[in-house]
Amino acid sequence: QVQLVESGGGLAQAGGSLRLSCVASGRTFSSYGMGWFRQAPGKERELVAAISWSGRISDYTDSVKGRFTISRDNAKNTVYLQMNSLKPEDTAVYYCAASSRGGAPVTANFYNYWGQGTQVTVSS
Repeated sequence: QVQLVESGGGLAQAGGSLRLSCVASGRTFSSYGMGWFRQAPGKERELVAAISWSGRISDYTDSVKGRFTISRDNAKNTVYLQMNSLKPEDTAVYYCAASSRGGAPVTANFYNYWGQGTQVTVSS
């Protein structure tokens, strides 16, 4: 069992930055692939970024490439999402997720555990 707790969301202006953190419980964090997803009102949940268990493989949705960076610290059981050059269209609830596959899955169905979400609001 893995429990995930996100933090770092809030209000930012367009062009600003936020860093999301997700702390995982359990001793097997380092074996899980991790992902950040987001869901805006009236829209489906979408992958933002994913990272493999080792951190050597990562993937991003096209709309955030060059602006967002996913990283992890296995010693701290934490995965991060650094979000720069924020845009109003980045406004959503952001969810952290863990996949027992260990890679960097891009499909929500491959994730076993989910956090409760943190709101990110970007004003224009």
